[in-house]
Amino acid sequence: MSVSSAPPTIIGVPHPPSAPLFAAAGVTVNYGETVALHKLTFTLHTGQQIAVVGPNGAGKSTLFKLIVGELKPTHGTVALYGTEPEQHLCVAYVPQRKEIDWRFPVTVRDVVMMGRVGRIGLFRWAKAHDHAIVQTSLERVNAEHLADKQIGALSGGQQQRVFIARALAQEAELILLDEPLSGLDTPSQEQFLTLLDEVAAAGITTIVATHDLNMAARRFDQVMLLNTRLIALGEPAAVLTPRHLADAYGSHLHASGDVIVADTHCDHHH
Repeated sequence: MSVSSAPPTIIGVPHPPSAPLFAAAGVTVNYGETVALHKLTFTLHTGQQIAVVGPNGAGKSTLFKLIVGELKPTHGTVALYGTEPEQHLCVAYVPQRKEIDWRFPVTVRDVVMMGRVGRIGLFRWAKAHDHAIVQTSLERVNAEHLADKQIGALSGGQQQRVFIARALAQEAELILLDEPLSGLDTPSQEQFLTLLDEVAAAGITTIVATHDLNMAARRFDQVMLLNTRLIALGEPAAVLTPRHLADAYGSHLHASGDVIVADTHCDHHH
């Protein structure tokens, strides 16, 4: 798999050079009486590979919906490149696999073409230029041979590669992936992580929600540790400390040598 570097195409609103990728200030999100996120304040920058970790119910998916503009904070403010997230077309969001209807009769090529909708516009036909971008995007993730297959017929690893191709066709500058490694065997995980490295080398920022603390420490240059509130954000060694992990996971954390095992089904309230 090879993802060649290409100059980014700005789509949607302009990105001021001085603006951070994403900024949250005092952000709280409530679902009724349930607090999903509490008073988050942080800044993310372009060019980073960021792993978001924390127990179930920590607010990882909620955070992604804030970044992509699907959700507004109950309190506080968020900004993507200095403006409201929903104004941008440069963000690709890949939800958890369990949220996708794999029985929907659509081909791989169709899925990747969906990434062009923001450029083409609704109810308009794709042009030769769009078809060329879709083909190139498939080639960049080594999936061109899958183009005419039904998306539901692919393996989990192949499906995730296709969604990366869709993000490339979208000309995304930020890709959010919610638990992309869930259900993949170890070789497929390694292949997918290598692809993410190549995506990052092409100048695209990636933010991945994961339960795998060891992988987050090994493969990402930044880690965000959440448990409704922000526990820590920074380099893995500074974030994944015993104190921070205890704050996030309580007693549901076990260490054996350099391996950390978290009980991801623990209640996030201590």
